[in-house]
Amino acid sequence: MQRCASSQPPVEEIHAEEEEEEEDREVFQEMGGVNEEQVGPVEEASAWEPDGRPAPVEHKNGKRAEAGPGAADGGPRFSMFTWLVVVALLGVWSSVAVFYFDIVDYDRVLARAQEFRMNFSEVLQGKLAAYDTDGDGDFDVEDAKVLLEKTSKPEVETPTQRAPEPEEDGPGAEETSAAVPLPPLDDSHFVPDDPTEPGQRYEEEPGSIDTTGVLVEENQPEETEGESGRYQTSSKLSQEAEAEKPPKAEPEPQTGSTRPTESRQAADGAAEKAAEEQKDKAKKKKPKLLNKIDKSIKSEIDAAERLRKKGNLDLALKAFDSLVQQHPLSPRARYGKAQVQDDLADKLRSNDLLQSAINTYGEAAELPDVTSDLLRAALKRRAERQQFLGRMRGSLATLQKLVNAFPDDVGLRNDLGVAHLLLGDNKGAKKVYEEVLAVAPSNGFAKVHYGFILKAENKIAESIPYLREGLESGEPGTDDGRFYFHLGDALQRVGDDSAYQWYERGHQRGHFASVWQRSLYNVEGLKAQPWWTPQETGYVDLVRMLERNWKTIRDEALAVMDRSRGRFLPEEENLREKGEWGQYTLWQQGKRVGNACQGVPKTCALMERFPEATGCKRGQIKFSVMQPGTHVWPHTGPTNCRLRMHLGLVIPAPGCRIRCTDQTREWEEGKVLIFDDSFEHEVWQDADSYRLIFIVDVWHPELSQYQRQTLSPI
Repeated sequence: MQRCASSQPPVEEIHAEEEEEEEDREVFQEMGGVNEEQVGPVEEASAWEPDGRPAPVEHKNGKRAEAGPGAADGGPRFSMFTWLVVVALLGVWSSVAVFYFDIVDYDRVLARAQEFRMNFSEVLQGKLAAYDTDGDGDFDVEDAKVLLEKTSKPEVETPTQRAPEPEEDGPGAEETSAAVPLPPLDDSHFVPDDPTEPGQRYEEEPGSIDTTGVLVEENQPEETEGESGRYQTSSKLSQEAEAEKPPKAEPEPQTGSTRPTESRQAADGAAEKAAEEQKDKAKKKKPKLLNKIDKSIKSEIDAAERLRKKGNLDLALKAFDSLVQQHPLSPRARYGKAQVQDDLADKLRSNDLLQSAINTYGEAAELPDVTSDLLRAALKRRAERQQFLGRMRGSLATLQKLVNAFPDDVGLRNDLGVAHLLLGDNKGAKKVYEEVLAVAPSNGFAKVHYGFILKAENKIAESIPYLREGLESGEPGTDDGRFYFHLGDALQRVGDDSAYQWYERGHQRGHFASVWQRSLYNVEGLKAQPWWTPQETGYVDLVRMLERNWKTIRDEALAVMDRSRGRFLPEEENLREKGEWGQYTLWQQGKRVGNACQGVPKTCALMERFPEATGCKRGQIKFSVMQPGTHVWPHTGPTNCRLRMHLGLVIPAPGCRIRCTDQTREWEEGKVLIFDDSFEHEVWQDADSYRLIFIVDVWHPELSQYQRQTLSPI
């Protein structure tokens, strides 16, 4: 570097430097630097040459100045630009060190920031709003990290690039957690399974009970798990702990802001109020399953119940069996043993174990001091398992005990009526439902069943209002295809065209494939059409055999009619409006009927070659004779799994005809008609003499061999 000729710079240069220095100070202040009023004058460092002369000073404009004895401060001077460069370099290196070597305690930064926490309305007015990088409405650890990263990284992560992780105790935690803290989990407060809780095998109430002519569902009154119809096998302490759990608050969307304090407080207050209401409701309706003895051994009962819940059934059975031996008067221990036996019966498919469970449920209900809730749970479960095992009379007796113990429970009386129907005891069921309707005249479940019974007694007009009002009630157990079926049928028989409105409603509810096709035991996806040709069925050989041998078949049928008309039994399905209609059955549900083939051996020999007919478990093979003046009501068959063939044997003309949907046809002697009887059909016999046909049911051609083997008989 060159030195100036004189030991002191010119006056003009000094003034120029002072002006530049003043400009640098102003710029520095505008950029947020310190001022002398706050920290005092900045002492400029001096450096001396070895010979004692002051070192020269470089300036940003490329000029140099050498501080000499005549300088104002008597020492070397540095420009403000130099200081800015130094400060900037120090800031960059400090930020790098902070970020990469983690020398800043973020928790302390957060703690400091939390001392001045504001809600969102205040943040918007303060400087922290600019640093809310994660959009949660406050300044926290995540914001501090991102802010420091900005000074060391050229690219800044935006809130959309960075998924905020709420701190467990941080300000955002309350946005994603329940408004009220949940009680801690404690094994001593273990809540065993609810014996009627969905998800447990056999623990659900049966959805439906199949009876002859009616499917009825379990009456499920609208109640919570804590109501009398639901039984939690838990202690009072554990039930209260469960009751204290509030509903979880829905997490709010992260939009970069939080609600104002007033809104948040209102929401928290509403959540607390809802939790209190739920708690009070649960306290009022929680069942009592433990008596004094059970409470004294509650921990042992809970331990055994945990084993059952985890599927350790062998150990659970040993545990409950030990409790029963040590405390033979403990109803809860014996009920737990019955539950384990029930679960094991399901797992091992053992009827013997299921019968043991049934017996143990009964023992639990017979013990002294059994609570009413445990008594109800044990007897209801016992009745269900008895029905499952086919012990219908035993189930009826158990349900009668329940009704005697809880005479005001309408639901139990409805169950008792169903048990009578399962036994075919319509008279007993009718009496039960009359008692129910006497005390609960609007009970829809009782109405539909009472209406069904009246219709079965052929009291068609009387049955209609009960069936209609029961369906209109919408009560559990009433929305069933059989009730739509019987209401529509009753309306048709009295000439009321609104029948098809109810059929349409049943179709819309998913009970019928269509208004015309109203069968109830169906396989989905099968081709559905009212009339079929032999080629469409694929059973051309069978049709050809029938038509070639129709005279042989006719002669054997006539011989039986002449010798013993008693073989033709009257139709008993209540399908006739008037007239006489007899049938002589050879095969039923895929099996020969007694010695029926002895009267028509040639016909049976011909049929043996066609298993699609003789093995049809959902059909029949029979002769049908209909006398003049007979009319068969419009009706449908029970299943879409079969097709029906009619071979004409004796057909007087005119006057014999059959309608299927909106197409009507007539029989011909020696010819086969094929139709799907799951569609509505109707028959008239207005000729002068009897009509004789041979009916052969065959499997629907689209059913697989496996389906034909596994479908239940009808």
